[in-house]
Formats: sequence, C-alpha cells, structure tokens
Amino acid sequence: MIATMARVEAARNQVLAVVDRVRWLAPLLGRLAVGLLFVSTGWGKVHDIAKVTQFFVTLRIPMPGLNAVVVSYTELIGGSLLVIGLFTRLAAIPLLVSMVVAILTAKIGDLHGVFDLVGFDEFTYLVVLAMIAIIGPGAVSLDRVACRKLGWTEGPRHV
Repeated sequence: MIATMARVEAARNQVLAVVDRVRWLAPLLGRLAVGLLFVSTGWGKVHDIAKVTQFFVTLRIPMPGLNAVVVSYTELIGGSLLVIGLFTRLAAIPLLVSMVVAILTAKIGDLHGVFDLVGFDEFTYLVVLAMIAIIGPGAVSLDRVACRKLGWTEGPRHV
C-alpha cells in the first residue's frame, strides 16, 4: 500500500511539473478566446451601428445611439487589446461591465435562478474577463514586453 501511494505521488508530481511548464499558456488561451470573440462581435457592430441602436431601443437602454457606439467600439478595441496583451487588465474592465449590462438587459427575462445565469454565454465571458483582470495577461503579452523595456517590476507573480 505504501509503495502504491509513493508511485501515485511520483506520477502526480510528474504531471504537475509538466503542467507548471506550460502555465504561461492558460492566460494566453483565455485572452485569445475572449479577445477574438469581442473583436468579431465588435467589428460586426461597428459596421451596423443602426441595427445595434435599434436593438438597444427594444431593450429600453438609455441613449441607445450613444450606447451602441460605445459598446461597439469597446468590444472591437477592448478585444483587440486582449488579443495582443496590451493594457490587458484595463481592457478587461469595460468588457466585463458590458457583460453585466448584457445580462441585466438582454438576458434578464431568461434569468430564473443561478443555473440559468451560469448557462449564459455572457456569464462565461464575464468570468474569463474577471480572471484576466485578476491574474493579468501572462508571459506572452505586450504588457510583459513593455514592463521589461521600461524596467518596471512585474508585480508579485506576473504582469
């Protein structure tokens, strides 16, 4: 029994060592997945502001024309910044707010409990954006390059 537990522990340690070597990949994949999604949706919205404005009218969002422009460019620019990893934590914040507003306006009629909430795509994006805002862009980012070039400390763990 003790020998078996020692083998299990050794296997566990080997797997953790491998996973630790590719730790840099997690924030990169999160940034790319959410960033590319927002670049795509933002691009579409920017090129049809009238349609977004009309949708916002149906949701009774105040100043629908202005908010359509703000949301469209927030998604396009914020998503682009996430993809390249520049001003990553700051870029995540307005996108996060946008997802909260989307849930409270477009999805509120479908929200009847916590299981509905966690089933919304917008909630998943919100969670990934919160993770990015908290853990930062990771090693493969322009934020990391800029900090090194400027001689700034990268914080306790990562930029």
